[in-house]
Amino acid sequence: MNDMALPTMDRRAAVKKLLDTRDDALVVTGLGSPSYDVHAAGDRDDNYYLWGAMGGAALVGLGLAQAQPQRRVMVITGDGEQLMAFGSLATISVARPKNLDLIILDNQHFGETGMQSSHTGRGIRFDKVAAACGFAEVAELRSLEEVDALCEKLRRPAEGPRLFVLKITAENLPRSLPPRDAVAVKNRFRAHLGFATC
Repeated sequence: MNDMALPTMDRRAAVKKLLDTRDDALVVTGLGSPSYDVHAAGDRDDNYYLWGAMGGAALVGLGLAQAQPQRRVMVITGDGEQLMAFGSLATISVARPKNLDLIILDNQHFGETGMQSSHTGRGIRFDKVAAACGFAEVAELRSLEEVDALCEKLRRPAEGPRLFVLKITAENLPRSLPPRDAVAVKNRFRAHLGFATC
């Protein structure tokens, strides 16, 4: 079912709300616009921006959640990036981390390659797929008021991985470019966690 006529929200406003209430959560970003959105909300040492790793955000988040079980990990990615990693939802469900939240910014388009319609614009529902895989909690959100409620929910303990789809307006906003030096991003992230850098 095509739901392009239903309400959508401003992506930058939604991401800013999530990050303003993140507390000490570690954030992993998907390739492209989600990285720009997170950077626009404020660059931090505990943001891990992925460059050239299309489809890797969810599983990087899983590895981080397993390595840092005392910390909450939030993956903020897009529908196109997550479509490339469809199978990661099954892997995450089987691993069942209680500290991993996937936030999918879904504009139903491949924004980085020309705004072609994505599979989510043709009826694919990440929340339904994650529920079928066994995620502890899933939802689809279409308003900033719903994001406010989500921010409070994310602060509470979970029984397993959670996935939330934020239906955002399909638009190409000015890019807020995070550091592009992947080694520097890795080193500052490791230093934030108290590990040696190289």
